[in-house]
Amino acid sequence: MTIPVFDRASEAGRFIHARSAGKTPRIAVVLGSGLGSVADCVEGGVEIPYGEIPYFVKSTVEGHAGTLIVGTCSGVDVALMRGRFHFYEGYSMEEVTLPIRVFAAMGIRSLILTNAAGGVASHLAPGSLMVITDHINMMGENPLRGPNDDRFGVRFPDMTAAYAPGYIEVAHEVAREMGVVLAEGVYMALRGPSYETPAEIRMIRKLGADAVGMSTVPEAIVARHSGIKVLAVSCITNVAAGLADSEINHEEVMEVGARAGRQLSDLILKLIPRLV
Repeated sequence: MTIPVFDRASEAGRFIHARSAGKTPRIAVVLGSGLGSVADCVEGGVEIPYGEIPYFVKSTVEGHAGTLIVGTCSGVDVALMRGRFHFYEGYSMEEVTLPIRVFAAMGIRSLILTNAAGGVASHLAPGSLMVITDHINMMGENPLRGPNDDRFGVRFPDMTAAYAPGYIEVAHEVAREMGVVLAEGVYMALRGPSYETPAEIRMIRKLGADAVGMSTVPEAIVARHSGIKVLAVSCITNVAAGLADSEINHEEVMEVGARAGRQLSDLILKLIPRLV
């Protein structure tokens, strides 16, 4: 007999609470490729490998450590994922987005998503940070497909403000205080794992996307379905295919992500107490 997602999420949430040394996370953060250094700023953290959490799958991608850290950032209890699960790894959308369901079951109502993305818009150079204002789902799948559990949310959730306008405003305020340029843009998600062809990038640009990647959108959809407010920031780690002379490789993506990740880490630390 298949265990309902709500029950799996609740069990995993109870397990995390039991392992969290009295911490009660109010905000969750998901770290993308090469951005794991943000976790170094967590104080009093308890680190839990994904393999120990009920119903979590394993992260198989280089640059994704595969652990959940529960601790304190800037005086606020947080749950921080060092690495995520991807559709291209062969997991179902249900498996990819289960951590977001778990956060909802734990009572978390604020979520920061980060990712490494390819820059499509001409003003997005490698190392840029872009707050996502909207997305285009080109993954050929929606994580809400199938029976709806009303305990999570309504059958047809509104996506007009998938990324909380108030959170975006706060992100800009914090960036200005730091002297950091924070771009805005639309993120397009594709299945991957191959990078896009130059012809696909030309199509993506014409469709109105500023950056392209292979994650984040399923998590944002499920978060909104579950009543969680979302802020998402892309670290532009490369210029998309056909827009530069060099080829794209994952090692360079992680290297640029690690450099820009230090700036993103500072931004997240200052954002956390202002999003709860």
